[in-house]
Order: sequence, then C-alpha cells, then structure tokens
Amino acid sequence: MKQILLFVYAVTCLASVAAAQARPFPGPDVQQIYQRLLPQIEKIRAFDHHAHPGFADDPDIDAMAAPPDASAPLRTRDDNPELIAAAKALFGYPYGDFSPEHAKWLVAKKTELKKQYPGTGYFNMILDKLNTESSVANRAMMPDYLDPKRFPWVFFADSFMWPFNNQREAARNADEGVFIPLQEKMLHRWMRQENLAKLPGNLDGYLKFINQVLETNRNNGGIAMKFEVAYFRPTTFSDPTREQAEDIYQQYASSGVPSEREYRTFQDYIFRYLVQEGGGLHLPVHIHSAVGIGDYFNLSESNIMNLESVLRDPRYRGTTFVMIHGGYPLERQAIFLAAMKNVYMDSSEMELIQYPSGFKETLKQWLETFPDKITFGTDCFPYNEVLGAEESYWLGAESSRMALAAALAEMISENEITEARALELAHAYLHDNGVKLYEGRVH
Repeated sequence: MKQILLFVYAVTCLASVAAAQARPFPGPDVQQIYQRLLPQIEKIRAFDHHAHPGFADDPDIDAMAAPPDASAPLRTRDDNPELIAAAKALFGYPYGDFSPEHAKWLVAKKTELKKQYPGTGYFNMILDKLNTESSVANRAMMPDYLDPKRFPWVFFADSFMWPFNNQREAARNADEGVFIPLQEKMLHRWMRQENLAKLPGNLDGYLKFINQVLETNRNNGGIAMKFEVAYFRPTTFSDPTREQAEDIYQQYASSGVPSEREYRTFQDYIFRYLVQEGGGLHLPVHIHSAVGIGDYFNLSESNIMNLESVLRDPRYRGTTFVMIHGGYPLERQAIFLAAMKNVYMDSSEMELIQYPSGFKETLKQWLETFPDKITFGTDCFPYNEVLGAEESYWLGAESSRMALAAALAEMISENEITEARALELAHAYLHDNGVKLYEGRVH
C-alpha cells in the first residue's frame, strides 16, 4: 500500500511539474486565447507615453522637421491602405481610397467636427474614440487646443547643447542643414521666454538660464524633458570637467567657431548637467534611442548601447530615463538596460514601422524579460492635411493592442503565464507602468 501511495505521489508531482513547464511552441489553442484576450485588452484605458498630437499646420508639433524627400519605411508612408481603415473607424469615411476628390470629404468631416467639438474638445474626442485616458504630448510648445489634463507636456532640451556658431555643423549634410537651424530657433525661444536678449557672459550664467527654463517649463505643466540628440551627433558622451566646459564657453559664446572636438566636449558636459538636473527637479529624461528619419541618420553612431555609460552611472540613480522607441532595431539588446531600476523602455514607433506580426515578437521578448519596465506609445504625427495625427493615433493604438494580445496569447499557450497574469501585464504595459513614473502628475 505504501508503494502504491508513493507511486501516486510521484505521478502527481511529475504532472504538476509538466503542467508548469514552459513549452517552446504555442498549442492549437493560441488563436482562441487571442480571441478571448483582445476584447478585454481593448477595454483597457490607455496611457500613451509618447505622441506628437496636433494639426498639420501647427509648427510646434516638434522641435525639428523631416528633411525634404526623406525616405520612410513602407508602413509609415501616407499611401498605407491601413490609414483608410483608420479614417473609416474614426470618421465613418465612406470611400476605399484617398483620391483628391474623396479626400475632400475627410477634410470637410474633420472641419465639421472641430466646430462641433471646439477648443480642447476635438482631440479629447479623439482620445475617447481610442479609449486613451491621456497622451503625452512631445512638442516644442503646447497649443490652446490641447487639454493639459489629458495631454501632459514633454519639452525638448537639445537646443541647450547648440549655443555657439553652428555654420560648420549645419553644413555637414542636407539633414543637418534642416535640423541645426531649428535647434538655434528653439534656443532663442527659450531665451525670449526667460527675457534674455543674448547669451550670458559666463558658464555660470548659462547654467542658471538652463535651470530657469527647466523650472518654468515644469511649472507650466512639463512632466519630462526630451532629447533628440541622436539626429545631430553621436550618442557617445565623454565626462568633461566643468573647467573644460567653462573654457570653451568663454571662448565661443560671443564669437568664433569651435572645432568639432571642442563642441562635442561642451555638449557632453551640458548633456550630463541636464541629466543630473532632471533628477533634482523630478523631471524624467526621455531620449530618442532608435533609428530616425532622414537619409543621413547614422545608426552606428546613435546605437542605444552607446548610452550605457550614462544610464549605468551611479551619479544619475536619481534620474528616471525613458528610452523612447526602445532602441529599435536593437530592441532585443536594449531591454536589458531596463535592469537598471531607473531605466524604462518605450515601444512607440516600433508598432508603426513593424506590422503587428513583427511587433508581437518585440513585445513578447520584452514581456518575458522586464514586463514592469515597458510602456506603450503611439508616436502619432500628422502626415498632412488629409491624414493627420488622428489616423496615426488609431494605427499605433490598434497595432499595439493586437500585437499585445497575440504576444500574451502565445505566452499563455506556452505555459509561461496564466490568463489572469496576462491581463495584469496588459494593464501594466498600456497604462500603469507609464503613469507611475510621474508621481501623480498624470492619469
């Protein structure tokens, strides 16, 4: 009898271990699990951690602009037929193409809705249609047509790194010929905001000016600062002394053209200074970390892993970092930067460049690694007068929810997680992980 009981116990233990053991392939139930999960995931009210909301004629949507005739991945081109589905879902678009005659209907429909939902009502209505609670607005300046309660502001900080004569920098290639003058424009806007007619006479004054802008922007609703630095220079940052930066500032603030080495040294100091101040002011630091627009974007020089020496620097443990776009196409390596307690990965842009089948693989790997350190974003941006931020909002949100449901369905089918745990992870990715970074300043 004792041997029989021991045998039954052993079989029970083996069955329990087998049931808990993860499998390398999903089973035939994966499609059914997906169909159960998707409606539940669609009901989760989202926190969009990265977007560029606004109308196509608004010059403040970004602190930079796409170079003329820039190359774009297939799915992000304005002839993507999925955008027709977006127009149908949001506006009841009755046509199957965007011919000029048909596109007039969509423009007129949006004009009508702007009158029906005046002021901040229009984009609030768009968020409601997307089941989005709030959407972080990464913009040069905030307009009066975006509700600050639902569109918290992330402002740009790159321009502080470009105070000197930039003639040589702008001449490097056609992209920089567009980008660098816009950084100069942004810096002058910050100077006007703080009533500065010219650059301060010394580095102390310049750093004081930077702090004034950061504090003013925070008081005006800014929840984080954003760097697009990968577009302008390599993301490898040395660690110069204040004295080195002071000597360079003293030499070139009023005249002269710094060498590339001198300029990089000064910028390295300013970047690290801003990162440090972000921690002191409780302003998370968002950094563009993926491939970017333009034919001269240098992926090897902007590799997200170049930032490791900054992210893992003990001096910045008090600063929260958000890696915007998750280092794509190096997102599989990049997720391990989230081992740092103050580093988070944002998935925006990847869900637009990739189709849901590809983005599912990205999300699955992230969910299997550091699911508490990843956040959802749409990276919406107005294409033109016809296809605005509204359609890219829809495409980003729909793609993310589908890919999320598919990734979680596979994880359930492969015995990695339970269905209840899957919904917890869905809530965290779509909402909770991002919201907790801002200490009650967002919803």
